[in-house]
Amino acid sequence: MESAVGRLTPDVHKVAAYHLGFADAEGNPTGNGSGKALRPALALLSARAAGAPPERGVPAAVAVELVHNWSLLHDDIMDGDTERRHRPTAWTVFGVGAAILAGDALLALAQELLLEDGTAQGAWAARCLSAAVLRLISGQGADLAFEKRDDVTLAECLDMAGDKTAALLGIWGAPEITGKPVRADLRARKKSLPVVAAMNSGTPAAAELRALLTDPQPLTENELIRAADLVAAAGGREWAEAEADAQLAAANASLADIDLAADIRAELTAIAEFITARQW
Repeated sequence: MESAVGRLTPDVHKVAAYHLGFADAEGNPTGNGSGKALRPALALLSARAAGAPPERGVPAAVAVELVHNWSLLHDDIMDGDTERRHRPTAWTVFGVGAAILAGDALLALAQELLLEDGTAQGAWAARCLSAAVLRLISGQGADLAFEKRDDVTLAECLDMAGDKTAALLGIWGAPEITGKPVRADLRARKKSLPVVAAMNSGTPAAAELRALLTDPQPLTENELIRAADLVAAAGGREWAEAEADAQLAAANASLADIDLAADIRAELTAIAEFITARQW
């Protein structure tokens, strides 16, 4: 990752390296990485599952992580988030324009890494990545549109989350774990899965929650706390946790049905369990 990002021009590199955790705001190396790298881990495991040496999957692993971080750079700007991974977000440090350019550079760099392979497989991988990016953009567009609606259905929200790979329980996440302020999604009136499940529950808590989230005035801290409590009271948290468990069971059932080395199956299962069991 650091080698790939090192190709960028100095000004863009400074922003990207800061966002990825490789450097501080002055450009000094930190010796840290870029998050939990779940997507690269899945790319390397996929190469092994296909019978290829893991190093064959390194370009794809780096590419998917670069694309993920392109989306985060832009997402932080669109959502007005001021903290990520326990540090100020890149746009608050370097400005909106610089953060947008850094994100664009990461996206272009990801495609370059795949196309450098020079094989039909590399070209196909680049096309697949482009298709995934278009899905992600579609999901992000829906996410923004949902903020202005109070009639979002669970089916719409599931489609959006599937495109955007949204976290299920961002409302209650502990800042020391997520690296972001708690209740940030509610502050932005995000129609995340727990919120939509709660608002469609038909309970008194759902009615109160809907009234809070449709009020055009900015929510106070006490109102944000009340909104989070209402999501839980209306069954939103319980629904999201049950849905996560169902998805985990479905994933494990799929793994059980394919011819896969035991160690690879175990690692894939461990990643799935980590994602669904962590304290958001």
